[in-house]
Amino acid sequence: MTQTPAAEPGPESGLSRRALFGLAGAAGLVVGGGVGTGVTLAATGAAAAATANVRYPFEGAHQSGILTPVQDRLHFAAFDLSTSATRDDLVSLLKDWSAAAARMTAGQDVGGGAIPAALTQPPDDTGEALGLGPSGLTITFGLGPTVFGGEDGSDRFGLRSRQPAALQPLPRFSGDALQPGLSGGDLCVQACAEDPQVAVHAIRNLSRIAFGRASIRWSQLGFGRTSSTSTSQVTARNLMGFKDGTANLKSEDPGTAADVWVQAGDDGGADWLAGGSYLVARKIRMLIEDWDHQQLGEQERVFGRDKGEGAPLSGGTEFTALDLDAVGASGKPVIDADAHVRLAHSSTNGAVILRRGFNYVDGNDALGLLSAGLFFIAFGRSPEQFIAVQRSLAGHDALNEYIKHIGSGIWAVPPGASAGGYVGETLFA
Repeated sequence: MTQTPAAEPGPESGLSRRALFGLAGAAGLVVGGGVGTGVTLAATGAAAAATANVRYPFEGAHQSGILTPVQDRLHFAAFDLSTSATRDDLVSLLKDWSAAAARMTAGQDVGGGAIPAALTQPPDDTGEALGLGPSGLTITFGLGPTVFGGEDGSDRFGLRSRQPAALQPLPRFSGDALQPGLSGGDLCVQACAEDPQVAVHAIRNLSRIAFGRASIRWSQLGFGRTSSTSTSQVTARNLMGFKDGTANLKSEDPGTAADVWVQAGDDGGADWLAGGSYLVARKIRMLIEDWDHQQLGEQERVFGRDKGEGAPLSGGTEFTALDLDAVGASGKPVIDADAHVRLAHSSTNGAVILRRGFNYVDGNDALGLLSAGLFFIAFGRSPEQFIAVQRSLAGHDALNEYIKHIGSGIWAVPPGASAGGYVGETLFA
């Protein structure tokens, strides 16, 4: 089901506080910078105001943040449940999170708000998103394999019989350099928005609500989407400078729903997941300094596309189909045997995934090298869709010389919350 953003009026004038500051700044620059500069900045402020008022509904048949047009900012967090948490604690947490998410995605404060009536009362909301509007916020929840039982056979929440057969830890792929502190988690929350402060506010408040029941295991900020889930979006670029996700599934494509949503009877009788999906996250560090010293021809050989247009090296424009049989004057394939696009599009038995990737920069490491790359998120009807693609890439992809997979996780994403209900309700029914 494609979700359409509904514009919702903001406080008083309908402009967010941040947008008003932008417009005021534009007016101040007209005198010193010329009319053209002022008009441009005013238009930018108006666009920001429109974006601030974009709202996606939290309730529905499916969770938002999957087929929703990919926003520009991400705050992703994996949580571990407290060792003392009970089944009732898990249920109450999902209920509390869902109630808070419904309010935040509507641009409202959590609970009693950020400004309580009494100065002696702690606020229910942390307040940093006041006046910023919904900003296209979506909040998506997932349940990891460890919620359903431990490797030792334990069943602390009484859910082992409800575990989908496909919800298992991912296999180890060739070249993985996974760090435990960047992998796994009982629960995950994906908060996407057009304003970074709105996304951070969401995770901050959900973490606060979870106090005593769950705590953050690891988290990741992302910016500059590296994929598109709608035909209305242009293809974005990753930190290597190439267009990323050209062949990604789009919400408007007729077959997308069948590739994304779990169907009744799919997974060993775990019909509570019907209408949901599987989420795989991978933190992929790019060896930026090595990449930046490569000649353009080498960079294009590695990807199998030209850097400017994004067209396949076999010819055409960005969306021209790959000609994997095309050969050059040398008699060799125009798209190398180990080119990224070749391996991503072949040897996967037709497997496809819906991507929602983001760039990330975590500063510099102890050696002074840039700690940056791609935070890759994939949704699919089955984890096998991702596994097939990754197995194809892991062994022979020329890009592996310039990247390193350092974080990983998999979660089952329940269907959306019904009116007055909560995400995960079908699991406990």
